[in-house]
Amino acid sequence: MNYLISFTVGPPGSGKGTQSPLIKDEFCLCHLATGDMLRAAVAAKTPLGIKAKEAMDRGELVSDDLVVGIIDEAMKKPSCQKGFILDGFPRTVVQAQKLDEMLARQGTKIDKVLNFAIDDAILEERITGRWIHGASGRSYHNKFNPPKVSGIDDVTGEPLMQRKDDTAEVLKSRLEAFHRQTEPVIDYYSKKGLVANLHAEKPPKEVTTEVQKALS
Repeated sequence: MNYLISFTVGPPGSGKGTQSPLIKDEFCLCHLATGDMLRAAVAAKTPLGIKAKEAMDRGELVSDDLVVGIIDEAMKKPSCQKGFILDGFPRTVVQAQKLDEMLARQGTKIDKVLNFAIDDAILEERITGRWIHGASGRSYHNKFNPPKVSGIDDVTGEPLMQRKDDTAEVLKSRLEAFHRQTEPVIDYYSKKGLVANLHAEKPPKEVTTEVQKALS
């Protein structure tokens, strides 16, 4: 297996962002986070980036075809020679189908879908307890990694803040969107026998071990 294509799927706060860089380093894959790639394409003013910016300026979502095109371009980079891990895409079955069609044209396909499975109640505790120090990005958690003084950064003594997305109300709407749109993607790839279900409620090191097993 000299070329590996994997993508991570799971609700917000399930640990995809923690594991993706580790997977990338372990398997020498490039990490394609679609949001970052879109911003980079817009900044570089690539033909697809210009089209994406026009859509954003009109307040529209960037089309699935454009995102697939940007992934197609990224695959050709030298850093992606051994394969890549996709983060943040596909989120709908239509996107999955378009991605599969593009990969088939390149003579390749998705090898593994890493499903970060976790209960909604555990996620709420995880996410609503997160606090960050804005300037440095240091993160804390009320239960799992509390600051020495509640609400205060250990290093600078400055107040901590909560991300707008880390409230119970926002999480509820994001989870509803995940269950409605993205769970069918897991079913779609399960039928192809490609899904590895990870126990995302476990500590990060144990999840990393599960990921290594799934991909090796």
